[in-house]
Amino acid sequence: MQAQSNLPLFRQANAPMEKRVADLLNQEKVSLLGFNSKGVPRLGIPAYNWWNEGLHGVARAGLATVFPQAIAMAATFNDSLVKAIGDAVSTEARAKYNLSTAQGRHQQYMGLTFWSPNINIFRDPRWGRGQETYGEDPFLTASMGLAYVKGLQGPDRQRLKTAAAAKHFAVHSGPEKGRHEFNAVVDEKDLRETYLYAFKKLVDGGVEAVMCAYNRVNDQPCCTGDALLKTILRKEWGFKGHVVTDCWALDDIWKFHKVMNNRVEVAAAALKAGVNLDCSDLLQQDLVNAYRQNLVTKAEIDSALAGILRTQFRLGFFNAVANRPFSNLGEKDVHTEKHIALARKAAQQSMVLLKNDRNLLPLYKKKYGSIMVLGPNAGALDPMVANYHGMSGNIVTFAEGITAAAGPGIAVQYDQGSDYTDTTRFGGLWAAGESNITIAVVGLTPVLEGEEGDAFLAENGGDKLSLSIPRPHINLLRELRKKNKPVVVVVTAGSAVDIAAIEPYADAIILAWYPGEQGGNALADLLFGKVSPSGRLPVTSYRSLADLPAYDNYNMQGRTYRYFDGPVLYPFGFGLSYASFAY
Repeated sequence: MQAQSNLPLFRQANAPMEKRVADLLNQEKVSLLGFNSKGVPRLGIPAYNWWNEGLHGVARAGLATVFPQAIAMAATFNDSLVKAIGDAVSTEARAKYNLSTAQGRHQQYMGLTFWSPNINIFRDPRWGRGQETYGEDPFLTASMGLAYVKGLQGPDRQRLKTAAAAKHFAVHSGPEKGRHEFNAVVDEKDLRETYLYAFKKLVDGGVEAVMCAYNRVNDQPCCTGDALLKTILRKEWGFKGHVVTDCWALDDIWKFHKVMNNRVEVAAAALKAGVNLDCSDLLQQDLVNAYRQNLVTKAEIDSALAGILRTQFRLGFFNAVANRPFSNLGEKDVHTEKHIALARKAAQQSMVLLKNDRNLLPLYKKKYGSIMVLGPNAGALDPMVANYHGMSGNIVTFAEGITAAAGPGIAVQYDQGSDYTDTTRFGGLWAAGESNITIAVVGLTPVLEGEEGDAFLAENGGDKLSLSIPRPHINLLRELRKKNKPVVVVVTAGSAVDIAAIEPYADAIILAWYPGEQGGNALADLLFGKVSPSGRLPVTSYRSLADLPAYDNYNMQGRTYRYFDGPVLYPFGFGLSYASFAY
């Protein structure tokens, strides 16, 4: 008891949160409300960087297992698998956090607070970040998102393994170019049944955090609006976790939305709406001035801080070293054989067989003495890892996976075949004509679709202007068809693409998504019949963008399988297998 009484009130085990917060000076409180916190050394509050990404593996932080992209996870329709992936990711995050803090480091992307999953609805195939989501269906999105959260956080809400954040709240799915100033206009039916459904399910399931989005919804900025953050999230749903802003979203409010005059007004409005943590430095820089101008109260500052401190307590930040949860995790727990096998299993289950004429697949090794592996995405890393990715040092490309599975008794050749711009010159055609079969890997990569700024070859600020794959890839396939040899086309993408343009040149078509580090091995497993394809489309494959409403129209009428009644290339849920079914 004596030892406890000698500690600052903040560090005493049984002190209520309100009294802990009161133990801080006002400037100290405000200093903790930004993502890059220097801590409060006098009270033993450690420095901490809240920003970590874990969309499909620990991202941007060196060695980690790279699992299939989120849209590929959705194609498995297997929430138990997704939960297992979340558990593996949180294990690696804890291990990396332990290793980093043991060296006295508090680096970005090495923390325990993940700004994942992305549970926005993939309502339009033009959206570059749709690959980060679980598709177009609210129920599937909620099921997969909640499974991932449970894997990340673990079974005990008071002893979190890591903390997950449901993003981007809300009504946020493009256009990317206008996301910092866009106003999404949506009616109550679509808001509740489509855009908020998954968020409600994750809140009910105990997600620790919610990230508010850049855009406005019905004229209110998502990060300062009462309707979303106070009325719905806090009062109606009873959310008890913390709210973090998207990065530099608060600056957007006065710079681009122009609904407030300056940073001080924004800081006050965000705090009053229920924001706890700022992914920038606006609150840290301007909240004290807002307090001095009587725009916010001490109680409101205390409430904001209490929300993020509760998360840190649940993560065990203030436990004695001997009692810190998961402190036994370390280097041995990162990129383990178990996690690699899980990545392979997930990639196997995610790939969607779209065409298989005359049962060309699976391939029997005794039948094929020579195989040509061709295409710009056959030997590339980008189509494997997607965006928001880690690096494992063990990324198996499609060419590598096929070569290893074929073994030394089959002559496998590889050629890039084409690039993304030249529509007339191709490589590997002669070798393809001399081979028994060609496996051509074409399609998109994360530099052609993705987040604004990251997808630097995208036609529209990260978004797509069409459903087409690059014209050189289509022309390459047309030239291959002239060789009169069987062609298996493997398409990489994070969205629906125009399969009709390549279908005449292919005997079999597999949509491989962005399958993660084991994508090459998983594809080979499918090609050679080690496993049967089981993936299904989590999105509708439309014939043309002309069939859809305007991209910036958030009315759901005429979108997704729920409201689109025209002919499609492939419906939501489509996927072939090697099995035959009789009814």
